[in-house]
Order: sequence, then C-alpha cells, then structure tokens
Amino acid sequence: MNRNLWLLAICQGLLLTNNVTFIAINGLVGLAIAPHGWMATLPVMSYVIGGALSTGLVARTQQRFGRRGSFQTGLAVALVSALLCCFAAVTRNFWLLCFATVIAGYYNANAGLYRFAAAELAAPEWREKAVSMVMAGGLIGAVAGPNLAKATREAFAVPFAGAYIALAAVALLSMAVMHFIEFPPAPSRKESGGGRSLAEIARQPVFIVAAAAGALGYGVMNLLMAATPIAMQICSLPFSDAALVLEWHVIGMFAPGFFTGHLIRRFGVLPVMGAGLLLNLGCIAIALSGVELHHFIVALFLLGVGWNFLFTGSTTLSLTAYAPEERDRAQGALNFCVFATLALTSFASGVLVTTQGWRLLNFGSLVPVVLTGAALLWLARRMRAVRPAAESAG
Repeated sequence: MNRNLWLLAICQGLLLTNNVTFIAINGLVGLAIAPHGWMATLPVMSYVIGGALSTGLVARTQQRFGRRGSFQTGLAVALVSALLCCFAAVTRNFWLLCFATVIAGYYNANAGLYRFAAAELAAPEWREKAVSMVMAGGLIGAVAGPNLAKATREAFAVPFAGAYIALAAVALLSMAVMHFIEFPPAPSRKESGGGRSLAEIARQPVFIVAAAAGALGYGVMNLLMAATPIAMQICSLPFSDAALVLEWHVIGMFAPGFFTGHLIRRFGVLPVMGAGLLLNLGCIAIALSGVELHHFIVALFLLGVGWNFLFTGSTTLSLTAYAPEERDRAQGALNFCVFATLALTSFASGVLVTTQGWRLLNFGSLVPVVLTGAALLWLARRMRAVRPAAESAG
C-alpha cells in the first residue's frame, strides 16, 4: 500500500476516534442535560442530520477545492464544533449541544468520502483492497475513542468536557496528516458537469442496491450502537463496561478491513455482503438472549464485522455505477442516503431504548435487515438473468 493510502488510513482512524467518542458520550451528556429523558440521543441524531444536510455542500466544496482542500475545511469545522460542544456541556445548554453536533455533521459528511478517495489513490485492479485497507485505519478509533472518553471523563468538573477538548486536538492532528497526502487532480468543472444525470445513475439496479445496502446496513449498526451506552446504564453496568463494549464493536467494524478486500476479490461482492447480513442476524439473536456484559460484547462485535462486510461491499459495488466525471453527484447521493438513515435510527434508538427497552429495539432492527436481504437477492437474480443473455449475444 502506498504512502498516501497509509496517511489516509490514519485520517480514517482519527475520524473514527471522533465518531466513537461522540457516540460514547453524546447520548450520556444529552441524558444528563436534556429536558426529557427520551431526548437523550438528539445530539447523536443532530450529528447525522448535519451530515445529511451537508452532502450537497460537500459535493460542491469537493468540486471547487478538490479532495485535500475540502477535507481540510471539514477538519476545521470539526475543531470549532468540538469546542462548541464543550461550552454547551459546561453551560448545560442542551440545544447548543444539538446545534454544535449539527455543525460537526459537515465534517462527518466530508470525511465519509475518504473511502472513495482511497479508490482513486490505487490502480483500478486494487480499488477494493484500497477501500478495505483505508477503512481498516478505523482500528485507531476502536482503541483511542473509548479510552479517550474514559480517560477524559473527569478531566474537568463537568463530565466529558475534557473529551470535547481532546477531540479538538484530534482535529488538529488530522489536519497535519492530511497536509501530506497527495491526491490525483480532480476532474475539471467542465468534466464534472458532464456524464449522466443523477436520475439516470440512480435508476441502475446496481446503484439502487449499493445505496440501499449501505444505508440500511449502517442504519442497523447505528440503531443498536447508539442505544448501547444508554441500555447498559439502564442495566446498571458501569461506563467503563460500555467503553469496553464500544471498543470491541469498533474493532469488529474495522479489523476485517485487512482482509475484506481479498474476500471480495475471491468470492465476489454480493456473497460477502450476504455474510455481513448473517452476522447482523447473529448479533440480534445474542442481544435478545441476555443483558450481561458478555452478551453486549459479542453482539456488538458481530454487529461491527457485519457492518464492515456490508459497507465495504456496498462501496465497492457503487464504484461500478458511475464514471469519474459523475463521481461528485453519485457519491453525494450515496452519502445522503446513509446520513438520512442514520438520522432516523439515531432518534429511534433513543426513543425505543428509553420507552420500550433494549429487547424491542432489537426486534425492530430485523426490519431493515430483511429489507437489505431482499435487495441483495433481487440484484443477484438480475445479474444471473443478464449473464446468460450477454453470453448468447456474444
């Protein structure tokens, strides 16, 4: 793997440090200062709503400033929003916390394109491995995120204020790393305006399934992950246990990055995505079997691995659906689908876990799992039907 990919993998790891810390603390800070308990995960939802609202703006900044300029802008936003979150926690201003996380969503939407940038840094025959390896950089976040939240929880008189200060430092470090990455030249404005319309791109079965599987796979993961710290607190498990569970969950999300690309090349993208779906079902089964620490650890670990197979697979699948001059509009649409689903599941997780409980939340997650399975089967059947027709035509 070349130097640029290694540096981008580090940036991916620092992104996940930010995201895992946000997940570990935003729901708990929200629970402490929200007017009502069911509003606890609104700051988590605000983060992904900000991402969804930013996808169009991100596409424009990517087109205007290129990969590095746009990514650096996102990191500057991350720095400012982390400091705003700290101020909101200190002043116990719940709505300011939600506003700050909406702003932070721009960074998340921008950094959500790291995986696509990885494919551009590698030769065409190594694209799936490049995507997989950069996503494996998230292992940094798996270790750093939960431990950062735990270590800084009591750094100041206000719980977790120190964690937000630490995230500002993480943004500065990522800006320094990003400075040394050399991205290929972006398509010119004239080229970016060429190609098919988004409506034409989005009508392709492969694009539909890539978008659906990426969004729904991420949605299931977020539905259960965002609720886990609150569910564990309700079950009287300490925050240190919740941090451990999130650490193993994020290890599951990104450790497979070292071999998911190889699996896709060997077995094909749809079988790997199907395996991810089965792992999601295994997660739900274990989560329904009990609420001891080991149930949470194993369930969330399987959830993480399942997400990796689905999300890496959907990203790889999507690369076949658009040309280079169509990338900004196609990637913007894919990101919007992900963030819109994340917004819905972030809010639903808080409402369901605080009003209906952990068990019903897991039963509810079966719906998107079944829908994803139906989409994969539909595309597999279409591809099998098209192959004989193409062979007979040849």
